[in-house]
Amino acid sequence: MNKYLSIASLLVLVLTLTGCHRDNNHPGYVYLPDMDESRAYDTYSENPNYADGKTMQPPVEGTIARGEIPYPLTKENLDDVLIAGKKFTNPYKYTTEVVAEGKILYERFCLSCHGDLGDGKGHLYTSGRYTYPPGNLLEDKQKYRPDGEIFHVITVGYGIMGAHGPQIRQDDRWKIIAYVRGLQGQVPKN
Repeated sequence: MNKYLSIASLLVLVLTLTGCHRDNNHPGYVYLPDMDESRAYDTYSENPNYADGKTMQPPVEGTIARGEIPYPLTKENLDDVLIAGKKFTNPYKYTTEVVAEGKILYERFCLSCHGDLGDGKGHLYTSGRYTYPPGNLLEDKQKYRPDGEIFHVITVGYGIMGAHGPQIRQDDRWKIIAYVRGLQGQVPKN
């Protein structure tokens, strides 16, 4: 019996070792080919299933990114600035935490044009790289402008200022406004 047990053990050992051997030229047998080879098209490959022949299709019209609220006003309609001033108010209270966050965001996005003090003397203008002076945020015209109008200007731009809505989250735009109000020596109207 001992002889049969050792032969059986040797046979199992040989079968196990040969079953584990993997030849680089022959990777083994595939029992479920749909799991091994994807039927999906690569993102940038041609695809005969669509009229334009592309796999990657644009999002459906009207799709809104998660966490974003669509902004209905535009830069082209000059009345939209006044509408924004009446329609939108800053949801943040004028606190030291909000102003501190607004300062960091201002330094990141606004400082190069509007300067440290908000007087429109940022590095891009003073170095001569940008010949048209940016807006002076300390002027009376800016001090008495409603928060909603400033939000609109940051979002879609104004005059030669480009839109910063795609770069700056909506909450962060309000924090920047709170910081600018601090530069102006005012408490924002809520």
